[in-house]
Amino acid sequence: MEAITQKHVGAFVAEDFRTAAVFTKYGIDFCCRGNRSLEEVCEKNGILTSDLVDSLEHVLNSKADQSIDYKSWPLDLLIDYIEKKHHRYVEEKTPIIKQFLDKLCRVHGERHPELFQINELFTASAGDLAQHLKKEELVLFPFVKRLLKAKSTNTPIEAPGFGTVKNPIATVMQEHDNEGVRFREIADITNNYTPPTDACNTYKVTFAMLQEFEQDLHLHIHLENNILFPAAEKLESEFC
Repeated sequence: MEAITQKHVGAFVAEDFRTAAVFTKYGIDFCCRGNRSLEEVCEKNGILTSDLVDSLEHVLNSKADQSIDYKSWPLDLLIDYIEKKHHRYVEEKTPIIKQFLDKLCRVHGERHPELFQINELFTASAGDLAQHLKKEELVLFPFVKRLLKAKSTNTPIEAPGFGTVKNPIATVMQEHDNEGVRFREIADITNNYTPPTDACNTYKVTFAMLQEFEQDLHLHIHLENNILFPAAEKLESEFC
């Protein structure tokens, strides 16, 4: 514990940009004042050192396992996983990235006007994704779970107002395509998230977070488009 509390804030972010979100959550400046130890910032900000260390270790120890056989999962488990991992990720990271982009536009926008276009694209994505997630959580996912329950209890299911599950699936898949287009544009503008030579620490972290956001979105969309949705359509067909 003593060794980690003496480590500088800036060193954590340099080694793993995901820790920037933790420091931002606690109101700790990792950019201009990154040369302070964890112990120092905790004392200065009235934070329990153990709380900050636990938050950092949770991020540092979390690694995505791409070898998971998601297709073998029950649909209700897959839905819960998508909501708790990917939906929550979008909800937590969106305001942080937006905050960083706003700051970059203020500080570096004059020399890098492309930042305003990136910010505009991400802001549009954030707004559309917020509605998209609620559509899934309040309409599509509950109906799939009702299908599962009806099958397990061998009972009929009431026809939904949207007719067939294929209809909301078609809508959200189109929205997935829209986000794919947006992030391809962001990747193109940023030269695949490569910061300019004069980039500060916040600049580099923001681009890295945008890239991670896109990568998480890709897995999120894959789980729905290629695994959950075909299985939901197949399940519904058993009631016809």
